[in-house]
Amino acid sequence: MKIVVTGYNGQLGYDVVLEGKRLGHEMIGLGRSELDITNQEKVYSYIKETRPDAIIHCAAYTAVDAAEDDKESCWDVNVNGTQYLAEAAKIVDAKFIYISTDYVYEGTGDSPFKEEDKANPQGYYGKTKYEGEKRVQDILEKYFIVRISWVFGINGNNFIKTMLKLSESRNELNVVGDQFGSPTYTFDLAKLLLDMIATDKYGIYHASNEGFTNWADFAQEIFKVAGKDVKVNSISTEEYPTKAARPKNSKMSKDKLGMSGFNRLPEWQDALQRYVKEIQVGEKLK
Repeated sequence: MKIVVTGYNGQLGYDVVLEGKRLGHEMIGLGRSELDITNQEKVYSYIKETRPDAIIHCAAYTAVDAAEDDKESCWDVNVNGTQYLAEAAKIVDAKFIYISTDYVYEGTGDSPFKEEDKANPQGYYGKTKYEGEKRVQDILEKYFIVRISWVFGINGNNFIKTMLKLSESRNELNVVGDQFGSPTYTFDLAKLLLDMIATDKYGIYHASNEGFTNWADFAQEIFKVAGKDVKVNSISTEEYPTKAARPKNSKMSKDKLGMSGFNRLPEWQDALQRYVKEIQVGEKLK
């Protein structure tokens, strides 16, 4: 297959391109310098000329707090950019994967959200991602919407890298402990996305690594795996105010993956161990 991947310079897009090449697909990774997805004319022209079999749309405006002030840019990327790519996909009859987020839910309660549960995003970032979902559904029939959470990968910044960097100068940290969800390792997710795109089992899916945790326990596990002696103090969301509201419940049910015949991702602890090992090997090679 010929597959166009947006957001190639980010964590997920980078791993999707690597995995696709490993599988023998013709992968075309696009960053902002290669294609401005907010320019409708350029998107149409590029996709019509390239004629991919599939588009995996990983590019997004993800600065959750900045989005509350920079609403125009956030909307332009997450809504307009998604719409233009979906319309272009329809023109060339390409399959389409749109990467969405746990932020489309209101983030309350204790039970894991299911794909069919009502979306009710609280912040502007979540609202634009949900609007992007609706545009995809309005325009296309051959689409996958994949909601993910707490992403980490080799190519980019994330919570794990931040914690490890802080551990170099701190032996005690305060970390929020009342927000629950599942980490998502882009290496594992990339495999699933490539499996999905080879099928016609279209629809909305949740895809993150198995198991639930909170940020404080996640941080503690990071330090344990990395062999760092750092004390983690669990604090409340209210003790760490942010411009945009963070969901306290980001737990998502992944049952639909298995029911559709897709492999669920490994446990998050397993993913963390593999990731930290890869980071440490990379540091030694520098």
